[in-house]
Amino acid sequence: MTPDEVETVLQAAFNSCDAVGCPLTDTQKQILLQVVEQIQGNSNSGASNIANPLDELNPEELEVFLQFVKDEELRNRTWKVQLLNDWLLENDSGTVQFIRQRYGLQWLNRVESYHFDKYSYFEDALKLRLGDRIEVSNALWEWVQEDGPCKREWFPCMVIQVEEISNGSDSSTNCVVRFYNGAEYEIQGIYEWNRYNWRWPQK
Repeated sequence: MTPDEVETVLQAAFNSCDAVGCPLTDTQKQILLQVVEQIQGNSNSGASNIANPLDELNPEELEVFLQFVKDEELRNRTWKVQLLNDWLLENDSGTVQFIRQRYGLQWLNRVESYHFDKYSYFEDALKLRLGDRIEVSNALWEWVQEDGPCKREWFPCMVIQVEEISNGSDSSTNCVVRFYNGAEYEIQGIYEWNRYNWRWPQK
């Protein structure tokens, strides 16, 4: 929707509130208009840093939280599930107990895999699992150049197989993805040499 269309829809909503006897104040109307403008700005600029819940953590909290996520991934456990289980069972979450106490469930629900991409030193800590949704680049199967006829494009798909291959001291991870048209594609070295060609989907 264009900004004018959004403003028209909001104005109709304001009029409906007036008609049922629950009018909004001018300040409330301004706040709603500003929020919608901000949301539209964020969606137009892709994943905005403003919307990244990890930015709300102070540096010490961020470091502790990222280490917790990394440790859970190394144990082959989903970090978010682990936190939710602790909360449901009223268990102490140890070093990340502050997430429950200061930020709560709403914050936790806002954290998505792509939010970790901002922290480049951390991006490889999240491991792919069956059923994960990712986006892959056409650079995997065609020659892509910045100034050539084929530009980089991103295609959504789902992870249907992850296999670690060990060959003596060398190891790599292969991944099979399924596109929404049913086609499947194997990505070799998904972490080792093809990390640049896939990303977490940005909502």
